[in-house]
Amino acid sequence: MRIGTALSIIASTLWSMGTGIGASEPDGSIPVRVAAYNVEFGRSTSPEQVGEMFNPYKLDIIGFNEVPDGDWTARVGKVLGMKHSYVGKISSANHKDKYKSILSRTPFEVTAEHEVSVERKRSWNPASVVKAVTKIDGAAVAFYSLHICRSKDSHDTGHTYRLAQYILPKEKTKRVIVLGDFNNNMGDVAMNKLESSGFRATWEDLKIDTSKEFTYNALKPEQPNIGVIDHIFYNTGSRGSTKDGGIIELKKPLSDHKPVWAEIAFPKDLKGLRQSK
Repeated sequence: MRIGTALSIIASTLWSMGTGIGASEPDGSIPVRVAAYNVEFGRSTSPEQVGEMFNPYKLDIIGFNEVPDGDWTARVGKVLGMKHSYVGKISSANHKDKYKSILSRTPFEVTAEHEVSVERKRSWNPASVVKAVTKIDGAAVAFYSLHICRSKDSHDTGHTYRLAQYILPKEKTKRVIVLGDFNNNMGDVAMNKLESSGFRATWEDLKIDTSKEFTYNALKPEQPNIGVIDHIFYNTGSRGSTKDGGIIELKKPLSDHKPVWAEIAFPKDLKGLRQSK
């Protein structure tokens, strides 16, 4: 579904009624509201504008990519009242100000950055994913924000393969969210690899046909686009499900990518579940 102004107003109203951040649902599940945004090194916007844009969504965590170094992420947080930020040290393809970062309303218990570079033709390096673990309503959630290269022709090479094969299986937290700019469309071999390793795209729960939408290039909508390449996934073993979300459509784009968001509900009691998957 597309989220427009009317839905944003509804979200704000629900928030004021007490159904927002950190509030368990009647069935005991914990809603986690997240977003991903490739901001193209802030070329077309300011952090304050990004904060104002995200304000109606009342997010718990945001994953940025191609984000400037320094206090750019923290400045977005200042607008949103989100005090905790983490910026990685690896800039995509060694370009200036193309880092990955995480902004959170709740404190971090763990932060880390994992390089996913591979020796492969048609692949830019270095690439990385930043990770943070935080608690929302007492429940630990591991959150990964990434910017990786397109790899659609093989299941055993590429950045997504390395992420799915070597990094995510080591995650100890039982609730896991992975999001960012994958540079791949749903149905590509790389995305299938991530799904087969135990992750589900929020698009599936929301019944959004991504073949009819696009997240790039938001600045040139009249030109042929490459579809939806920004995604949000959660681990299926968590028994989570997506309750709301979509592509955020802006009248005046703030980047060459469109932001995406989702509300994922996780059961509070995960006793007996295997970790990660």
